[in-house]
Amino acid sequence: MSAPTVIVLAAGRGARFLASGGATHKLNALVTGKPVLSHVLDAVAAAGLAWHLVQPDGGTGGMGESISLGVQATPDASGWLILPGDLPLIQPDTLRCVAAALRDDRIVVPHYQQRQGHPPGFGRAWFSALASLTGDVGARAIVQEARGRGAVVDLATEDIGVVQDVDTLADLSVVTAIRERARV
Repeated sequence: MSAPTVIVLAAGRGARFLASGGATHKLNALVTGKPVLSHVLDAVAAAGLAWHLVQPDGGTGGMGESISLGVQATPDASGWLILPGDLPLIQPDTLRCVAAALRDDRIVVPHYQQRQGHPPGFGRAWFSALASLTGDVGARAIVQEARGRGAVVDLATEDIGVVQDVDTLADLSVVTAIRERARV
């Protein structure tokens, strides 16, 4: 199977970040001198996978709609990795591992220390289910249904970036500290 497309979700309002005292949208907040979203896009580029950014000017009706827009914009993809734009620690190797584990009728879910994370990967067979998502409900129900049918592969990783997102100023501080330690 050819490599899937990474759908980078960047359409949310970032309300929790602003409510926590953030002065800018969380995706524009700086981590070691670079915006959160830039770290994510750099990791995707370094992974060597095709990608599509979902960032409409007016936002969307929620995560489900964002996923649907991304999948519909890439109908010829062999599968999709659904990557929120607020995961600046995600590693290119993790993206490649999720992509490599995909099959047409399979969903791959990365984990860090037994915590389910992102990006889940969806094989081609899941196109209709993903393309029909609406509102703020993501793909969790699709994963649960697939798990019941034995179509989910849980992929253990050593990448904290699959679970460490930026939703608040406190999260931004944690991510920044991890990045700064990694640079030493």
